[in-house]
Amino acid sequence: MRTLEEVRATLQIAKLKEEDLQKTIHCLSFGPNVSSADYCLMELDDTLCKHIEAGQSLVIRGDKDEHAVVCSDDKTYSLKIADTSNLLLFLPGCRTPDQLTDTEDSSHVVHAQIWGFCNSYWELRKQRPRLKKLKRLLMENPYEGPALGGQQENTENRYTMQDLLERIQASEEEIRTHLETIHACQIDGYWRVLDFDYEMKLLGHVTQLVDSESWAFSRVPLQTSLDELAPLEPREMIEHCLNCYGKRYTENGEVFYALNEDKVCWGIALMLLHNAVKFNLKEFQEVWQQSVPEGMSTRLDQLKGIALLDRTSRPETICLLRVEDLPEDTVERFNHLFTLREKWTEEDITPYIQDLCGEKQTTGALLTKYARSSMQNGIKVFNSRRPVAT
Repeated sequence: MRTLEEVRATLQIAKLKEEDLQKTIHCLSFGPNVSSADYCLMELDDTLCKHIEAGQSLVIRGDKDEHAVVCSDDKTYSLKIADTSNLLLFLPGCRTPDQLTDTEDSSHVVHAQIWGFCNSYWELRKQRPRLKKLKRLLMENPYEGPALGGQQENTENRYTMQDLLERIQASEEEIRTHLETIHACQIDGYWRVLDFDYEMKLLGHVTQLVDSESWAFSRVPLQTSLDELAPLEPREMIEHCLNCYGKRYTENGEVFYALNEDKVCWGIALMLLHNAVKFNLKEFQEVWQQSVPEGMSTRLDQLKGIALLDRTSRPETICLLRVEDLPEDTVERFNHLFTLREKWTEEDITPYIQDLCGEKQTTGALLTKYARSSMQNGIKVFNSRRPVAT
């Protein structure tokens, strides 16, 4: 244990003036059995610090073949090791200069014991949640409707929210938001995604009922819909369909749904494109308009992110290309898109890269980084910066 006299002698050798230093002098010593493997450091921003100080927790998620991520209740962060040339010491009870309230006129020594040390720390950076795996898991056993008489429902590969939290690299809020996006629902405590044909069957029942009853699309009564369609499908599934394709509201104590024209047209277009490799665009538009409920109008901008138009072919064509089926990794996404088509207009490619944008990042910035622009017939187009394997 160093004395004040020994400290002053050291200062003299180092040619430091005692009056230039804090009155409180910390003398450090290593505790017994100190090891750099005893502790890990994690750097947190102000938001995460407040999250921890409020008694909340952070969770590290990832399978053995995945890079670990850290999740709060509503955000996902990448987790990477950052090395530092400075040795980082763990000193419980040690106070920084702004925490000291020196009232003594003379210097005094405080002894502090080092509990551990590190030369690296975990660095967190906000990132997009990795949600592609979520639908892949749920598609292992999609819900095809209630089991028919005598048949046993497949109970394998079903997932509760806790199961999903253990498998998906995303926060609970991000998972719940995506479950809503892919029209998943909870059945007997398990989250299930509907078989596509079954979902379209439900939507068909709803739109046919609206048409036969001459209801306004903005005023579909829930209770009457459930009563009328109950002999055909479970009431819970009819209500789920209304939630997917409409907006719920209450008027004079009665629950109504306003069907969303864009969502209904989107769903029917998906059904038409589902089993076709390519569709003559003009013929598709005619069939599509004839297939939607009377009074609804189809528009090509309703298909952003699910269908790709080819204006250069003769005749013009349209084919299914869903953004959810594309790779999550940014480089892989661009490579895949440029494999499908050598040159893209900004209007065509934007729906397929919009979800790759980070905070305060634009699709223009992504294109500048991962693509090369040129002019073709007076229109700006983008192609790959590197040769693409076909």
